Amino acid sequence: MTLFKIDFISVTLIDLIDIIIISYFFYRVLLFLKEARSTQITIVLFIVFTVGFLAFWIDLNLVQWIFSNVFIAGVIIMAVLFQPELRSALSKLTKSRFVQYIIKTKSGDLVDEIVTAVSKLADMHYGALMVLERNVRLKSVLETGKPLNSHITHELLQTIFTPYTPLHDGAVVIRGDTALAASCTLPLSQNPAYHRLHGMRHKAGVGVTEDSDALVVIVSEETGQISYAMEGNLHRDINPQELGKILNEHFNQGK
Repeated sequence: MTLFKIDFISVTLIDLIDIIIISYFFYRVLLFLKEARSTQITIVLFIVFTVGFLAFWIDLNLVQWIFSNVFIAGVIIMAVLFQPELRSALSKLTKSRFVQYIIKTKSGDLVDEIVTAVSKLADMHYGALMVLERNVRLKSVLETGKPLNSHITHELLQTIFTPYTPLHDGAVVIRGDTALAASCTLPLSQNPAYHRLHGMRHKAGVGVTEDSDALVVIVSEETGQISYAMEGNLHRDINPQELGKILNEHFNQGK
């Protein structure tokens, strides 16, 4: 049914619906671009696929043409524009139980690298302070150090804590299998029971665990003794095998 004509162009009811849908679609896209949020991405994608389905179902020629010609380009543009939101979504996905189960074996490699590094550092009496982040993010601690974002290897850890190197003084913060930062400053323990500790490393190692669920591995420069701190408690004089068992219990459960 023809509603009206403009010169040689005849506008039917279907054409009018076609134009209204496209106009509304671009209006919503502009609003989305003005204030993008991850939840809005889901809404927009739902609208896009719904409009596409309806267009091909009731034969809306203009919508079909647009989808056929710009859909792939639109996907690429969306991926570029909303990279932070997409990265956040992927980060949450990797933290899901299913994905964690799939990649669980990597934790074993992490433990082996840390234990190897700690054993060699202890033999050489090189002081070390390694903060293994768990659920609580240590943003304020990371801000005090030098960014690394490097994959954990025992060679990397040994190099960092070699005396007189630029990053040896302070703590390394580890998240997953990545060293996020080095030369980080940690808060000292407020527990009077640890005030008499000789080494600042031990006080700092305990201190950061009083306000977080992190596990801290400490190597004494004076004695070469290996210790670890967790939940505000210090556990001293353990051997590398015991350290490996403890790390596996907390970072590689179920393996």
